[in-house]
Amino acid sequence: MIHQYKLNGYNIVIDVYSGSVHAVDEVAYDMIAMYKDGTREDVISAMLEKYADRDGVDEAELNECYDDIGELEAAGKLFSEDVYGGVAEIAAEHRRSSGEIKALCLHVAHTCNLNCEYCFASQGKYNGERALMSYEVGKRALDFLIENSGSRRNLEVDFFGGEPLMNWDVVKKLVAYARSIEGEHGKNFRFTLTTNGVLVDDEVIEFANREMNNVVMSIDGRPEVHDRFRRDYAGNGSFDRIVPKFQKFAEARGDREYYVRGTYTHYNTDFTNDIFYLRDLGFDRLSMEPVVCAPGDPCALTAEDLPVLFRQYEILAEEMLRCERAGKPFTFYHYMIDLSHGPCIYKRIAGCGSGTEYLAVTPWGDLYPCHQFVGDEKYLMGNVWDGVTNTEMRERFGRCNVYARPGCRDCWAKLYCSGGCAANAYHATGDILGTYDYGCELFRKRMECAIMAKTARCLDAEEE
Repeated sequence: MIHQYKLNGYNIVIDVYSGSVHAVDEVAYDMIAMYKDGTREDVISAMLEKYADRDGVDEAELNECYDDIGELEAAGKLFSEDVYGGVAEIAAEHRRSSGEIKALCLHVAHTCNLNCEYCFASQGKYNGERALMSYEVGKRALDFLIENSGSRRNLEVDFFGGEPLMNWDVVKKLVAYARSIEGEHGKNFRFTLTTNGVLVDDEVIEFANREMNNVVMSIDGRPEVHDRFRRDYAGNGSFDRIVPKFQKFAEARGDREYYVRGTYTHYNTDFTNDIFYLRDLGFDRLSMEPVVCAPGDPCALTAEDLPVLFRQYEILAEEMLRCERAGKPFTFYHYMIDLSHGPCIYKRIAGCGSGTEYLAVTPWGDLYPCHQFVGDEKYLMGNVWDGVTNTEMRERFGRCNVYARPGCRDCWAKLYCSGGCAANAYHATGDILGTYDYGCELFRKRMECAIMAKTARCLDAEEE
């Protein structure tokens, strides 16, 4: 399977199963498109007719180009066969049988000091009661993770909510406890904090910069965009309160990981203006996610929005290249791809591991496949004392991969998205093995833009 597209002056050909990316001229681009549909004579004749007025395009050159395509095919870099079905079965069996867990999302606070209208977590309550996780529950969760991590050394723990800073003392105690036991068990804890910024202060910044491997700061962009939804319970916007704190936080992070994460909706389909606004405030590691909500919600993205959003992603990639060439780069989370040393094929097929290697823990110690399933009792998997008792559910999630999803079969981007998000699939179709088609459209466009930008960087490097 190959995928061809033109963007920003580049003619790009992707060989799906080898992962090869080719930047070619127009003649080679058209010839590759015809290569499997006719004889050499048919292809050469069609190219001679199409490029009759093009200087330097003659039969000898076209035959040479045809031979080059044949050599790439023979080398497995064009029209390569799909040989990964067996890997999918191995991945599924491993996840179903190993029981190894590598990451937990600790819901230390099922409450929030903001009242964001589009919040998937119902303002942090997850359609339930407000609650804070006790130290005892969190401590048991960390013990549970170690006990079920097998031979894995690096363990991931996300402090999540709601707003986790509303339970900050427990967060600090849990980090201290993890540090006190990781050595004796041969483990290394890597912590992430996600915050809306309202309660950030110098003490939070200092502690997070010492202990958190990553910090996610929630801002939606321009003041009017951010304050439209991210308001407190009195109806006041939060932009002016959080931005100075986040600027200080980001500057203090230095070379430590962080990113500013926003959500765009039907009301700001020109979301690149929000990204550029945040960049101009000094944030150089950025993410902007499409809202996921019920189709009838006024925030929901529509079919009519898609062309606008596609162009926005193109504008973003073009601006990123311009800034890099000017010596002022910034990072966009969804364009971070490594085409040379990226994820192994197991990861590219099997995805994030929700429901198997990754679980969410509620303030009461209940286990769910991930944070987006919390509160849906059909997806309750057990608790941190008894472990995963709903083994049938674990097996279902273990089968989540690109080869188990019918909607992924003919998609060129499937080995980049790993089949997509099980929660989004469930909420869109009622089945974790379904596909969230709108999200797929956006993902494919993001990948085209990311690969174009990577191609441009490679070609720029060759010219230096």
